[in-house]
Amino acid sequence: MLTANKLMPQGRGLAPVLLKRAATIELDWDIRQKSRFDATDSQGRQIGVFLPRGTLVRGGDVLVAEDGSLVRVIAAPQPVLRITHCTAHGTPFDLTRAAYHLGNRHVPIELKPDHLKIEPDHVLADMLRSMHLIVVAVEEAFEPEGGAYGSHEHSHGHSHDHGHSHDHGRSHDHGSGPKPLVLAPELLDDHDGHDHGHGHHGHSH
Repeated sequence: MLTANKLMPQGRGLAPVLLKRAATIELDWDIRQKSRFDATDSQGRQIGVFLPRGTLVRGGDVLVAEDGSLVRVIAAPQPVLRITHCTAHGTPFDLTRAAYHLGNRHVPIELKPDHLKIEPDHVLADMLRSMHLIVVAVEEAFEPEGGAYGSHEHSHGHSHDHGHSHDHGRSHDHGSGPKPLVLAPELLDDHDGHDHGHGHHGHSH
């Protein structure tokens, strides 16, 4: 069995021709959220993956095997619930409300501008339908938000504001008197829009 213990997020830094020639491996979300697993690539090779604990493997990531060969990860289609707002009885804001309530139960959610995706759950499906949302069972790739738990790529935004304001009010001449600017990074993160509503879910239909 070939061992792979290095991950290159989205194959960044690799020449397109190398990515095109690389073997592929199709994995669903249940496997890709694990840091250690075995799988078979498109060349029939058994790959033992050993990544740092907590690593999430995303579609488009590239595993580097011990012999230097590359294995491109494809997010395999799997059963999911696709959630869209009802144009007749609701508004796009209903999706924001749905994401809030879903995240409240720590349900993994894939966020898209016009829809959400979650793993199958008939109780949650009933809840969402009672909120005038349209819920359809489909087979599609599933890439839920990493949020505070993600290890790469899907944590964008978490570092955008780090360091911007940590010492504001101490080293800059912004005026006199105490300033509650230590809260600024959190406030800025909340307005980035990257994680709004990722984390709540609740009520059932």
